[in-house]
Amino acid sequence: MLQSVWQEEAQHIDEELFNEYSFSVDQLMELAGLSCATAVTKGYPLQSLLKSPPRVLVICGPGNNGGDGLVCARHLKLFGYEPSVLYPKRPSKQLFLNLTTQCEKMDISFLTEMPEADVIDEVYNLVVDAIFGFSFKGAVREPFGDILSQLKKITVPIASVDIPSGWDVENGCPDGIQPDMLISLTAPKKAANHFKGRYHFLGGRFVPPALEQKYQLNLPQYPGTDCVYQLK
Repeated sequence: MLQSVWQEEAQHIDEELFNEYSFSVDQLMELAGLSCATAVTKGYPLQSLLKSPPRVLVICGPGNNGGDGLVCARHLKLFGYEPSVLYPKRPSKQLFLNLTTQCEKMDISFLTEMPEADVIDEVYNLVVDAIFGFSFKGAVREPFGDILSQLKKITVPIASVDIPSGWDVENGCPDGIQPDMLISLTAPKKAANHFKGRYHFLGGRFVPPALEQKYQLNLPQYPGTDCVYQLK
């Protein structure tokens, strides 16, 4: 049976991928972001979208989860969607500057402020929540508190990357945002047990078998060459 992992376990797995298995951050971020974009195409195919053009709002936080979101936006553009990015707290690291430039060079627009909930419902088909990942702890700081408040009001579906933003990584958050899709990366975190949306995908098909065995993850067999596995 597929295991969900505690926050500390997830951190150890990441550390081992970087230190013992010599993966780089940008390498895993590319694979994770591609998984997220692929999951979106499976849950919300272009032909099923109600609004044209097929606009998607991708909201990116200041850490690696936000980097996954930038990669996701770039691949969504290649897949025929029209992503716009909200990236209010941009880190100064070269990795994130490069990811931003890649999106800009592909004519992906960057918003200067969070749209109101009714505007999101009118303009966009869905929202990709790439704000906070599994390392998030403590209180939500602005502008993300206001952003999450707006996301609670929208009616278009939300697809959350790894963790629904604002949730406790292990205990969930009954009064937080309630995404329609969750894309768990590497392995589901404990919070995934509280997810009640329609679609749950596993992405990040890069875990070495020895690492999977060490943490007893019991990952499913991905079909064919797919980079995502539908859990729900």
